[in-house]
Amino acid sequence: MESLLNIIDLAIRYRSVTTTDHDAVAGVTFDVARGEVLGVMGESGCGKTSIALALLGLLSREEAEVSGSVIFRGENLLEMSEKSLQKIRGAAISMVYQEPGIALSPVMRVGTQIAEIVRAHRKRSRNESRDDAFAMLQRVGLPATERIFSAYPHQLSGGQLQRIVLAQALVCEPALVIADEPTALLDAQSSAAFVALLRGLKTTLGISMLLISHTPEIQASLADRLIVMKDGKTVEMGRFEDLYMKPAHPHTRALLARKAVTDETQPAGEATCEPVAETA
Repeated sequence: MESLLNIIDLAIRYRSVTTTDHDAVAGVTFDVARGEVLGVMGESGCGKTSIALALLGLLSREEAEVSGSVIFRGENLLEMSEKSLQKIRGAAISMVYQEPGIALSPVMRVGTQIAEIVRAHRKRSRNESRDDAFAMLQRVGLPATERIFSAYPHQLSGGQLQRIVLAQALVCEPALVIADEPTALLDAQSSAAFVALLRGLKTTLGISMLLISHTPEIQASLADRLIVMKDGKTVEMGRFEDLYMKPAHPHTRALLARKAVTDETQPAGEATCEPVAETA
């Protein structure tokens, strides 16, 4: 498949004025194909989120030293100016954070916040932007759309807020979505529903996704391929079912040490972790 994103020898070192500098990512290389969901799995602190922040140019030079290449549609994002990156963030590449509070203002109605993203990146009138926001709210499965459109973040549940953040990420039809532990703060039922929603959108929209999650069940449900990280390095990469059945690295084996069941909808011989229920 044609590559949309190529990350080559990416290294990230955080600067410190009180202690020694910290190497968060050390020479990571991978690619994301068009329409592919690439899972990134590893324990907390292994460098997963640092990769996402570097990709979007959200690490300042004072905070971190970033080297290597991040090639998106033929251009190196690490060499772009902040002005150029602003045109890409939210339009061509968007991010779904694990904490909705990072992406949402507490003093603006959620529908307005989605519509403002449209107006920032597209030549759309206020009414057209509002219509786009309404349509995206419906697409991410939120009922009572008029009420939710006019609500403030504190008036909505955690599951609803995560769908609002997803609507923000998708409303400009980006080529790549980065989902950073998108179900980490959700209860089991809301998490299952959100994963089912992502799986449906993966099929209908054909978007590429970088899925950061330490949970094997979520990776099994969504990822086409999986990268396993440890201490800032890639230790293994391949199709999820291949890594699950025959992990080559002890760290992969430990992360995937969950009860396996055979999904009757899959071809014989393909095993996966216990599937996440698709609750509404």
